[in-house]
Amino acid sequence: MATVHPDGKAGGSFDPEARKPVCRDAGPQGSIVGKHKVAERTRVTSLEMFVRFRREGGRPYPVLVWRSAEALRMVASAPHGGGMGMRRWIINAQVPQSYGRRDPEHHLSKLGVSLGLAGKGVGMLTAADVRRLVVTNDSGVEVAATLGLGHPTWAAADDVASPVSLVGTINVVIFLPERLSDAALVNAVATATEAKAQALWECGVAGTGTATDAVCIACPGDGSPHSFGGPRSVWGARLARAVRSAVVDGAKALP
Repeated sequence: MATVHPDGKAGGSFDPEARKPVCRDAGPQGSIVGKHKVAERTRVTSLEMFVRFRREGGRPYPVLVWRSAEALRMVASAPHGGGMGMRRWIINAQVPQSYGRRDPEHHLSKLGVSLGLAGKGVGMLTAADVRRLVVTNDSGVEVAATLGLGHPTWAAADDVASPVSLVGTINVVIFLPERLSDAALVNAVATATEAKAQALWECGVAGTGTATDAVCIACPGDGSPHSFGGPRSVWGARLARAVRSAVVDGAKALP
């Protein structure tokens, strides 16, 4: 069962260009947090999760924050704190659809400081409404995803000269209860991406994702590491099912 429970009805993406795909049922394990009904604080595995707000252009924008008392082993493709290492926090910050800054790493670093987050962390950006977070769980693996599908694309598409838009980003945060080796964490990123692409295909989306999707996987930094993270490994299989469910549930909730 998911650890975040909606108090209101499921909502859709903030992206006005997003469309509602037709998806097969992903199962009962997903929970969608409604736009104005997200709990003040909750807990996803060992990380405390809460929602903060920042102001830009005179308007408040929500920021999802996960914070851990101890550093966790993370691998991420995010603009801030990407790569692999020990991290204490993760943020998924909503930005305006007109967001055009070319220094997202610096922007997220300053945002982390303004939120009082100590140590190293991971920062993501999206123009989708992050309060419509989808959380799924599969045998101890928890996935938290925010979705916007305004600009899906195929991974092997032709080059385009136009700037990449943040409108329509899929950000996926994954928590594993046991440690993975470095190689297994890299393998798990591939597994999560495959599961996301499978979910989009099932939903009839013409693309394998968007041009700005990001993923972060966190696990304990101690303990005996598991050596594999592929889709038929113990934790890879659970991760894949949870990611697929989160993406399908989020896509089904789009207006």
